[in-house]
Amino acid sequence: MGFQRRRHHHHHDRRWVIPAVPATYALSVAALLLLVVIAFQSLLSPPLPDHPSFPHPRRPNHHSLLLKNPVELQRNVVGADTFRVPSGGGSPVSDLWDSKQAKYFYGCSNASKAETIIQPNRYLMIATSGGLNQQRTGITDAVVAARILNVTLVVPKLDEKSFWKDASDFAEIFDVDWFISSLSKDVKIIKQLPKKGGKRIGTPYTMRVPRKCTPKCYETRVLPVLLKKHIVQLTKFDYRLSNKLEIDLQKLRCRVNYHALRFTDPIQEMGEGLIHRMKAKSKHFIALHLRFEPDMLAFSGCYYGGGEKERTELGAIRKRWKTLHTSNPDKERKHGKCPLTPEEVGLVLRALGFGKDVHIYVASGEVYGGEETLAPLKALFPNFHSKETLARKEELAPFAGFSSRMAALDFIVCDGSDVFVTNNNGNMARMLAGRRRYFGHKRTIRPNAKKLYSLFLNRTSMTWDAFASKVRTYQKGFMGEPKEVRPGRGEFHENPSTCICENSKEASGITSRIEPKVEIRNGKGYSSSRETTENLPSDEESDWRDLDYGENTPLGSLPSGTDQEHDLLIRSEVPDLEEMLSD
Repeated sequence: MGFQRRRHHHHHDRRWVIPAVPATYALSVAALLLLVVIAFQSLLSPPLPDHPSFPHPRRPNHHSLLLKNPVELQRNVVGADTFRVPSGGGSPVSDLWDSKQAKYFYGCSNASKAETIIQPNRYLMIATSGGLNQQRTGITDAVVAARILNVTLVVPKLDEKSFWKDASDFAEIFDVDWFISSLSKDVKIIKQLPKKGGKRIGTPYTMRVPRKCTPKCYETRVLPVLLKKHIVQLTKFDYRLSNKLEIDLQKLRCRVNYHALRFTDPIQEMGEGLIHRMKAKSKHFIALHLRFEPDMLAFSGCYYGGGEKERTELGAIRKRWKTLHTSNPDKERKHGKCPLTPEEVGLVLRALGFGKDVHIYVASGEVYGGEETLAPLKALFPNFHSKETLARKEELAPFAGFSSRMAALDFIVCDGSDVFVTNNNGNMARMLAGRRRYFGHKRTIRPNAKKLYSLFLNRTSMTWDAFASKVRTYQKGFMGEPKEVRPGRGEFHENPSTCICENSKEASGITSRIEPKVEIRNGKGYSSSRETTENLPSDEESDWRDLDYGENTPLGSLPSGTDQEHDLLIRSEVPDLEEMLSD
């Protein structure tokens, strides 16, 4: 009995004795149990409300989560968030493909009834400069200069010797007979100098006028020489006429640019054929003028993150222009002077509401970086076309050896597009912006590069919804709407405000997104503005936007010729560039 009691007592002792456990082990187990409890409760708890007092990581756009194949750009973002670009357009800008206000405005450039008195036996000859669109400004201003001087104009001579190596004459690009006849009431124009006894009546006196030369400038510099020498040829005639002129002269500019300058039938028919093929693919299409050529990037002094390779390559090209100052890439981009990259253009279009199914016609020269640079844009918009993809090689054969004729095809398609987009503010972009305003304010999107710069710089720290919202905000006033640009602001070819009229009653309710300008009118009807021109070169300076570098070459190719020939061509342009920069 005693034995049993001792055994029972011993059993009782074993049941209550707890072996010694290290303190650190006990604490680890307790912490683990606590974490499990907290995690379980978080699964059962409702989400916190969206309120500023509840800090929470930004979530991706819920639209993008529903996509089967969203274009996704992974970024190193705080909170491991993802910048996801949706395939669809999301919440688009209203009236994405056109402007509801455009119907209240129309181009108006009828001539006044004033008769033109022509000085007898006085002839003005013009040698234009640059690519197709730079030459177009020269041709337009040549007619106005002849009107100012009251002399006979000889059909302008196109630039055949510079970088573009295009031997086409005026009549091979433009309908010369229509050009002469349509302007007959304004200026007397002849195809060539008259002959006397089988010989030309004289040798032209060659001279050059300053950039942005005023009517007074022509009357004091050129007219006395014309009266004495009878024949004067003005060389490198690009931007050699003042931006601000008397109203009748501005309207003459419009008649030349928008009515008298017609492409030849073969060019026009081919261009319209390309438009028809784009329309067959989709009801609407975008035309994108993409400037991203190595020469242009080098001249601009911009930097796009390509490291030492980019700095070396573009730096070597930049040395060809001896007068260029040392570039400050950050400053240039911050001031909106650098073209957007193809990827940035694609992101802006998607943010505005253009989806992946949109068809894009791309007018471009050689793109720096080639397919690698274009890849992000093609991923965003895979329906990617150019004249080379739309037309057979034999169809383009009559134009392929001539850069200006190829550029004319791009000009026609861009003009005929539902929406024209540009990543730059170069000659073609400016000419088309003005033309599309004149013919009904067709949707024209130009990037607000100054504001977009900071947005692209910080896009890794925001969601797609936040990014897209800011893009739409920044692009207000840059969408080709009526009255979004002050009359007299910028180049006249870009903003031909004198030649745009409105139906006053219908348009009276349309408010401008801009501040009212301060305008001064003198007794002669000249108008001027005290405002400065933003994002455009002044009368005294020049930059890459005045140059047509490579914009006429096929997408992805260089001008014909060896690298050595290309270098020689660039070097041969240096004196002209120095002259232009010093004007």
